[in-house]
Amino acid sequence: MNSKEISNGLLRATATIAGVCILLLFLYEIQSVIVYIAISAVISLTGRPIILFLRDRLKLNNLLAVIITMILILGVIIGLIGLFIPLILEQGQNLSLLDIDQLRDKIQSLYNELLSHFNLGAITINEDTIASSKLFSKINFAVIPEFLNSLVSGFGSFSMGLFSVLFISFFLLKDSKLFESSLMLLVPDNKESRVKTSITKIKNLLSRYFVGLVLQISVLFIIYTIGLLIIGVQNAVVIAFLCALINLIPYLGPLIGACIMVLLTMTSNLGHSFSEVILPNTLYVLIVIAIGQLNDNFVSQPLIFSKSVKSSPLEIFLVIIIAGLLFGIVGMVIAIPAYTAIKVILKEFLSENKIVQKLTKDL
Repeated sequence: MNSKEISNGLLRATATIAGVCILLLFLYEIQSVIVYIAISAVISLTGRPIILFLRDRLKLNNLLAVIITMILILGVIIGLIGLFIPLILEQGQNLSLLDIDQLRDKIQSLYNELLSHFNLGAITINEDTIASSKLFSKINFAVIPEFLNSLVSGFGSFSMGLFSVLFISFFLLKDSKLFESSLMLLVPDNKESRVKTSITKIKNLLSRYFVGLVLQISVLFIIYTIGLLIIGVQNAVVIAFLCALINLIPYLGPLIGACIMVLLTMTSNLGHSFSEVILPNTLYVLIVIAIGQLNDNFVSQPLIFSKSVKSSPLEIFLVIIIAGLLFGIVGMVIAIPAYTAIKVILKEFLSENKIVQKLTKDL
């Protein structure tokens, strides 16, 4: 190997590294667009069964089926926004006018009653010990109204993102092969048939999966709402939907949702008796959470995973844990769809491999 070949190799390596860096920088700069496309793809896959029903069963033309589906999706989105915005605006206004010292005193009083009721460590609670500890004086409660005010001001960018997502979703629903046609430009001619088969299988599996997730959230939302309304928790519908939505995060979601539900229940009763009001309501909320999670773990999730992604619970568990360690919460959320797509591709292109045959025997 002479010096000219070495220099050419170095130049090619440098150009390759520079090209990869430029590509990564470009993807970083347009990350919001990538997120819009990803959300639109999920919406299109979720709405795909509706379009197929309207087009195949009711014999509507494709454009009309897409318009009806988009109206249904838009109605759901408007309903959710209408559910949350008044609550956020009301709470933001109330908290912006709130006496922060009074809020601190109420939460400190709740803390005192909690320790006193359970006699933790046989500690005698009095104003001097709490004052000397300065536990709550270190907490900046003013961050609460500031956070809500920033949340309200962020609705401008949210509305732009929502319009972009709906616009992209419309065209993905209208032309279901739009992504497939774009991808085919990069695929060699001798691999086109296999790639098309893989894309069709992936779309069918993920469509069933996302529809199953919507059903899972709906069932959990109904259970939480009925339970919280029976208990008499304020803003029960909003709290129930928020906790059901957080449940989409595997394993961590139920814990986070339970903490939020318990915390909102306790803070909504600030000023009431701990033993007569706060503690009983908290116990009732824990019972509601337990009922919802038992149904979710033993009914909803097994049906979703077995009917859609066709993977065993052990596979799902390992994939989610590994994705969580590598990519955090985002990895846990996208782990199952990504794993399903990889399994389909492996079965189509490496069907002779024994490991692939074992993993994809149910596909």
